[in-house]
Amino acid sequence: MEAEEGTQQPQLVLAHKLFLLTHPDVDDIEKVRLRDEVFNSIISNDMAPLYETLVSNKVLNLDQKALDSMRAKIEDELKKLDEKIADAEENLGESEVREAHLAKSLFFIRIGDKEKALEQLKLTESKTVAVGQKMDLVFHTLLIGFFHMDFNLISKSIDKAKNLFEEGGDWERKNRLKVYEGLYCMSTRNFKKAANLFLDSISTFTTYEIFPYDTFIFYTVLTSIISLDRVSLKQKVVDAPEILTVIGKIPYLSDFLNSLYECQYKSFFSAFAGLTEHIKLDRYLHPHFRYYMREVRTVVYSQFLEAYKSVTIEAMAKAFGVTVDFIDLELSRFIAAGKLHCKIDKVSGVLETNRPDAKNALYQATIKQGDFLLNRIQKLSRVIDL
Repeated sequence: MEAEEGTQQPQLVLAHKLFLLTHPDVDDIEKVRLRDEVFNSIISNDMAPLYETLVSNKVLNLDQKALDSMRAKIEDELKKLDEKIADAEENLGESEVREAHLAKSLFFIRIGDKEKALEQLKLTESKTVAVGQKMDLVFHTLLIGFFHMDFNLISKSIDKAKNLFEEGGDWERKNRLKVYEGLYCMSTRNFKKAANLFLDSISTFTTYEIFPYDTFIFYTVLTSIISLDRVSLKQKVVDAPEILTVIGKIPYLSDFLNSLYECQYKSFFSAFAGLTEHIKLDRYLHPHFRYYMREVRTVVYSQFLEAYKSVTIEAMAKAFGVTVDFIDLELSRFIAAGKLHCKIDKVSGVLETNRPDAKNALYQATIKQGDFLLNRIQKLSRVIDL
């Protein structure tokens, strides 16, 4: 079932509720409400295949009467859809045949039958000629992929969409695909590529079927902070009018972004603590929660240390509003992991930075590549001499 313009696709709303229903940090009272909402959504859309899966996984309790009712409705609806297809094939044109098959595809998507939906979408594609309509079928497949978090299906569908664009395709669908690909990249921990795709789509965002615009801005800011340098962050995010109009509606996000850029580290940590719950309860970001926490701290610690040749641990702890022991433990972990270029003088309580010289690193890399090239030329000359 396709979402109306400006509203999130109902199946993805349901997917988020199912995620929260199985999340350990959601309290029991909230789970009771979510369980009722999920059950009502399943009943209203006759999602018998999904219901059976949830019952077998002990997410929902079995209501045999409700299940039998849904099965009967599905059987009746499929009969009607098959009759429409048969009628279209006998009495109508190719366009009507395609529309009848598409209606059956959307029905399988609505009831949550993944395998039959994909099979029917493939059959519908065989009846489709126009590139734009083929692209729409790919978007339906992508929505199925995001509902089930099937990254293999999503990746193949994105590649297929890109191949279709080589045959033609309008800019509106190309821009929509950027957001889908950005969400896929973010969900698979490729934050840099996700940030670039999201930033490219800010002024042309129309993919309300996968998430609201506020959520899109939330993802854009989070991925940009750990991917862009300070200059790019200022130009593309901090001063972006599209972001400025929305960022205030999202709790803690404005303080999180601006305090980092303005080097207000105490405020940054306070906002960061407020955002962690939001990140943890997001179905796309939750698997990367610990990784993202580390990356953000790496960015902020690196930014602080960049201004100093040496600085006392006490001064750094005061700037971040934490204890000396906390910052000592934090930095020792990041230094050991090679994330920060500094060393701790525990006796004098001083941090000494030892940032690698960029020019020297480039010089060494050039020499290494030059040696490699000379070796290749020598090997090639021996072959030619023979």
